[in-house]
Amino acid sequence: MAENNQFTIYTDGSCLGNPGPGGWGAIVFDGSEEPQRLSGHEGQTTNNRMELMAAIQGLDSAPIGSKVVLYSDSSYLVNTMTKNWKRRVNHDLWERLDALSGSRIVDWRWVRGHNGDRWNEAADRLAVSAMNVAANRDAGATPGADKPADSLTHLDDEGRVKMVDVGWKPVTDREATAQGYLSVQPETLRLIKDGLMKKGDVLTIAQIAGIMGAKRTSELIPLCHPLPLNKVDVDLELDESNSRITITATAATSAKTGVEMEALTAVSVAALTVYDMCKSVDRGIRIEGVRLVHKSGGQSGDFTVED
Repeated sequence: MAENNQFTIYTDGSCLGNPGPGGWGAIVFDGSEEPQRLSGHEGQTTNNRMELMAAIQGLDSAPIGSKVVLYSDSSYLVNTMTKNWKRRVNHDLWERLDALSGSRIVDWRWVRGHNGDRWNEAADRLAVSAMNVAANRDAGATPGADKPADSLTHLDDEGRVKMVDVGWKPVTDREATAQGYLSVQPETLRLIKDGLMKKGDVLTIAQIAGIMGAKRTSELIPLCHPLPLNKVDVDLELDESNSRITITATAATSAKTGVEMEALTAVSVAALTVYDMCKSVDRGIRIEGVRLVHKSGGQSGDFTVED
């Protein structure tokens, strides 16, 4: 991708605990047949510092005077460089970044994280893999430390299915929110609102079903770890203008692995329950848009969908 001294760079950072063990990754297109893959880790750091380190190392790989398009899913990084956001911390790294960007022509571009961009995802995998090396080192263990960044964690080195070993990870507070919706006929929505469905109170029963589904996620998804849930909240909201029922579920735990699947399962089971209770009057109900919209805690840090 590098022509006439032009470079394209994708960067990402990750941190376990924030502060905690962290890693950074950069994918650098410099004209070679394959891009450079750069990564590194630190024992005690923050997610923002890792985002900055990824950009610093990526830019440092481009010669002085070169033109660089740098993609990052960190609004903290991109907006500080393009919109002059205040720099309250990490002054040492900002100084290094200013020096590097000042001697290159840099086009800073924000890219939505975890949204299917191939090279953003590749940079993220590098950062998470590097972070795991730091975490394993700090924990005195090395499970997965030598795993390639692009490998699937549910497969062993011989391609056989396995449950991921999370025994080395520290217990941290984790929370996840998922959302989805059902598109229904206006008359169906009216019957639900007025409590006239023959099977009973649709919203209450679906709410209970979602909570029960979250509690049994590990029984439904083969390789999920059973988690002690601190809370599960399921909310169903009628959207009459769009003839929809929006379902939002939040699950929280204190554990060694994330709670995203529990939140997603809660939404899915609640939606299926609505369908089951209303299918006699509306078989064309569509369950749509089920996705993770926010997570906090864990090795990959915070994630929020930005529509």
